[in-house]
Formats: sequence, C-alpha cells, structure tokens
Amino acid sequence: MDLNRATILGRLTRDPELKTTPNGKSVATIGLATNRVWTNAGTGAKEEKTEFHNCVLWGKLAEIAGQYLSKGRRLYVEGRLETRDWTGQDGVKRYRTEIVVDNMIMLDGPRGTETGNRPVAKVDYSEPALPTISADEVVEEEIKVEDIPF
Repeated sequence: MDLNRATILGRLTRDPELKTTPNGKSVATIGLATNRVWTNAGTGAKEEKTEFHNCVLWGKLAEIAGQYLSKGRRLYVEGRLETRDWTGQDGVKRYRTEIVVDNMIMLDGPRGTETGNRPVAKVDYSEPALPTISADEVVEEEIKVEDIPF
C-alpha cells in the first residue's frame, strides 16, 4: 500500500487565483508559507527558514477559496502531492510539484483577523461561519491536463 498525503498549516502568500476550465470546472491556485524555527547547536542562535508551497483547489473548494481567502490568512490544508510537467515557450521542459487540496480549514477570521495561537475558526457574526469542507463532498469528474488553464 502506498500513501501520498500532505498536511500544511501556514499563511497565504497571495490572494487566490480563481479560473474556470473550458469545460466549466473551477480551479484555484494558492501559495502557502510555512516557517521552521530551531536553535543552532554551534552558536545557540535561533534560526528560521520559510518554505513556500504551491496548492491547487478544484470545484467547490476553489470557489470558496476565491470568495473567502486573501493574502496573509492562516489556512490548514490536506491533500496529495502531484507533479505536472509541460514544455515552455522556450522549448524547455518544466516541472511543478503542488499540493492538490481535498480538505481545508480557515483558521482566522475574515480579512486576516487573528485568533491568537489557537487552531480554531473565529466566529464572526457579520459573516456566516464556514464548516470544514472536504472534496469528498463534491461530485468528482475527470480532469484532463489540457483543461488546466495555467
């Protein structure tokens, strides 16, 4: 048995880019940044490294991301790693590894308001609270590489 699973909790590095495939399927791309902090064994100084992750959301998840997410918001995502390849206009073959998201939880309130370090959704009574959304709840259809608009 194999397992391809990615779990990320980070901040959005940009607003979602929401597009529609030629067959009408919604797709969004987001960037998430995660930080790792450690103490250097030799110097005792704290060090930090930021990793940037490319994520793709399909269908209803993509639409929700486009409507509710914005740069700087904290987001928890679960999904699988996929690498796609294409040939650029310069004739060079390119590769991109992405997390194809099938579950997400928004961890702070609308427009980036903080809830502290607690990994819970903030309830803002001016906007309806969103439940955890899973791609399993969305009707799946086959997606062809040539349908991806980016």
